[in-house]
Amino acid sequence: MARIEFTANLQRHVACPEADVAGTTVREVLEGVFARNPRARGYVLDDQAALRKHMNIFVDGEAIRDRAGLSDAVSESSCIFVFQALSGG
Repeated sequence: MARIEFTANLQRHVACPEADVAGTTVREVLEGVFARNPRARGYVLDDQAALRKHMNIFVDGEAIRDRAGLSDAVSESSCIFVFQALSGG
């Protein structure tokens, strides 16, 4: 199962503990997380079920490409990292 981790920054708003979740795409893994923790969905996804603009997801150190469909591939040994984008100057 893929390992998914959320930053402490995100966890200030909603508890998102590390988890091992089955899935072959980012969407499948996220849906596994949201099944256990429905509140997290609203912080990560928008009303169109796409990744919110202020969120980023990396799989095995690479930024995902499909922010709308979340179809990027995930393997059994993948590490998925979800975090809020930082901006400002």
